[in-house]
Amino acid sequence: MNASEPLSAGLKSLPNKVSSFASTQAAWRFYANEAVTLLALQAPLIAAAHAGIAAHCSQYALCVHDWSRLQYKHDNKSDTYAITHKTDVGYDLQTSLIVSDQSGQPLAPVAQRLVSADGSYASYYPDSNAPQPAKAHLDEVSDTIRHLQQAGFAKPLVHIIDREGDSVGHIRQWQAADCHWLVRVKDNPKVEHAGKAISCKNLADTLSYTRSREVLYHGKKHDQWVAETEVVLTRPARPSQSKGKKVDIKGAPVTARFVVSRVLDANGNILAQWLLLSNINDVEPSTLALWYYWRWQIETFFKLLKSAGHQLEAWQQESALAIFKRLMVVAMACVTVWAIAADDSQEVAKLRAFLIKLSGRQMRKQVEFTYPALLAGLWSFLSMLEIMQNYDPNELEELKISAMKFFGGLV
Repeated sequence: MNASEPLSAGLKSLPNKVSSFASTQAAWRFYANEAVTLLALQAPLIAAAHAGIAAHCSQYALCVHDWSRLQYKHDNKSDTYAITHKTDVGYDLQTSLIVSDQSGQPLAPVAQRLVSADGSYASYYPDSNAPQPAKAHLDEVSDTIRHLQQAGFAKPLVHIIDREGDSVGHIRQWQAADCHWLVRVKDNPKVEHAGKAISCKNLADTLSYTRSREVLYHGKKHDQWVAETEVVLTRPARPSQSKGKKVDIKGAPVTARFVVSRVLDANGNILAQWLLLSNINDVEPSTLALWYYWRWQIETFFKLLKSAGHQLEAWQQESALAIFKRLMVVAMACVTVWAIAADDSQEVAKLRAFLIKLSGRQMRKQVEFTYPALLAGLWSFLSMLEIMQNYDPNELEELKISAMKFFGGLV
């Protein structure tokens, strides 16, 4: 549960009467234990997703897929690899995060994959502690989608992917598998509209827009405008991983909704534009635009794992598998924080305010809490409870008297 600092990213022991070294040894044995599998560590996260979907999703559950590089400067890991070039050394993390379709609240990561020099570890492999051959990103996502489609969630999943998902070959696969998908596309690929081929960017300039809502963009309020039309994907697929001459692969036409979301300033200038394709037909285009906007929640998860919380890129575990096991454990801490954030009861609102005080973090005006602050406050609260369980009032009074000698007698 602890939020760490870069220079102290190891396990923190609770302030009980067990030595810190014993706690560290226990953690080391846990992560090294072959009986502790990624599949077993994923089980409580799946349970949290089922509960979160039942409580916070209405029509669909949003499933955001994204990647994050884990880079390590220390050389105690033998299975890191050059991800893109010789100085880009580390592991490649892929996460699938469930998000509420009503509020954008993150609920739980339901599948994760970590690629190392030895291969790819996934939280849903039957033999999850054994690496498998690594695949291209979208092939990984297709595997994940097939797995999640069999998980029995109470609401159908909408798979949301950034521009890396703009692959007509994979879109055809997802369409054939009867999946719901929402993908941001690039400017130049062409689609068929009204019987003619046109680039997505040029098509966006021909549409009529309706004001949807006020949104925050770079901390300032602006208007979001949305337009949509129907398009058909007919272009051939061209696998990016094929060696030598590129071979076009023809496929069945895919009819999709083309939704454009624009953020405009007061003078009508375009500050940001998202070009979206989806096969979901029973929600408003402004809702699809909002769902894609909520994709940023997976970035907050990566931030909570890294610089704003657990300092993942400073961990000293010596293998991808040990890193992955610890990552699965701290993901449970993130889920706990999200559950506290999502609870709208008066009692939990008081708890959030208390945790923010314990965290010592300053909140911006009109911001009730942040996930990193809740995480830090929760660790402090757990430490307080541990002290109350393990030290009686007389022991605490003795410690207070000893400390007072260094405070000039001030209480």
